[in-house]
Amino acid sequence: MNSHRKQLVALAHPVYLGLLASVAAGIINTVWVSRLGGSAVAAVAVATNTENVLLGVALVFGSGTTVLVAHARGARDPSGVRAAVRGGLALWALVTPVVAVGGFLLREPLARLVLDGGPAVSLATAYFAISLPGIAVFFAQQLVDGVLKGAGDTRTPMRLALLANGLILVCDPFLIQAYGVRGAAASTVLCRAVALGAGLLALRRNLLLRSCAGAPAGVRLRATLTTGLPMAADFTVRQGGALVLVAIVARLGVTAVAAYSIAYKVMYVATMASYAVRQAASIHTAHLRGAGRDARRAVGREAVLVSGAVGLAAAVLLLVTAPWIMAAFGAGSEVARDGVLFLRCVGPYLLLMACFIALGGVFEGSGGAPALLRVTLLGTAVQLALAYACTGLGLPGVCLALALAMALQCGIVLLLFRRAGTRVEGEAEAARAGAVA
Repeated sequence: MNSHRKQLVALAHPVYLGLLASVAAGIINTVWVSRLGGSAVAAVAVATNTENVLLGVALVFGSGTTVLVAHARGARDPSGVRAAVRGGLALWALVTPVVAVGGFLLREPLARLVLDGGPAVSLATAYFAISLPGIAVFFAQQLVDGVLKGAGDTRTPMRLALLANGLILVCDPFLIQAYGVRGAAASTVLCRAVALGAGLLALRRNLLLRSCAGAPAGVRLRATLTTGLPMAADFTVRQGGALVLVAIVARLGVTAVAAYSIAYKVMYVATMASYAVRQAASIHTAHLRGAGRDARRAVGREAVLVSGAVGLAAAVLLLVTAPWIMAAFGAGSEVARDGVLFLRCVGPYLLLMACFIALGGVFEGSGGAPALLRVTLLGTAVQLALAYACTGLGLPGVCLALALAMALQCGIVLLLFRRAGTRVEGEAEAARAGAVA
């Protein structure tokens, strides 16, 4: 196996398992909350979606720290590693109080902004009263994970995710039964706090970080911000685009929305694999650049190969098993029919998206995240415009819009990627010519 491919797989599969654990815990959490009634489910769903948006904030210091630590690790620069860690910590300390305190104070207006009224608002407010202050724990865990991943350790974050979500599965039934939606929020925060404690111990035991203990202490707060902000903005734009797309699908009726929602949850299993490869490509590229090796072309090629293979396998699997998948969710006949149609039409989009997402990791690890963000902004705008125009074709029209917009993004990114590779080769050739002279 190609060395780059082997490294990408080694870094990516623990990330993927950790993401799967979080999704599984979220689904089971919803099952327990559903016993409290529809208002409780709506309240927790709103809170969960809010946390997904706030994850974009956490990526500023989490992903930014990952790239900077990986780069310093490749350069064998202990002071750079320490400065990157301290920069991430400083940014966490600046951002977290604003989000946690501000969110707590605005918990009721936030609930009313999303929900029309009724008991769901008071339930969501009660959930927010615990979950938003607890966001400090969530943010801290993202920072710990970011440091460990930058140090080349993606297995420990996976174990921490399994620990946190495993504890949630154990605690949820008891705390939800005793305290309702407050119990669901408390369970999540407490179990994450346990995992955070384990993560801090893992940081102390990490050999790379221990070897940097005596290095000069700098703080790369600005570097962390400029590195992580485009990556966080990219994620936020995608999340926002996904929400607007739901509103566009709603023009097709309740049945289409239900089918689309179920199908999109199923697609997470495949798309998370692409995001795992993206993280691996970002870490590996930054590490090699720190070591003085610009291997963007080789890493990008292997990242697309790995992620594209997963995307193709997922597309074929969904094409064949779509009826059984919809039946497993207990969808009614009309919803099942639309869901099967969507899953069988979405294959081209899945394949293109897998390639685009994976290649994006190379841009992030090599300092090209701002260019990638511009492509994402353009692609999301085109996607939503095409989806709106193609709603007359039903869900297949939405799939067509997704595929066309993603094809555009892939084409632009490949063009930028080739230009960057040509420029690097030109610089290397000039350096060799200068050395000969």
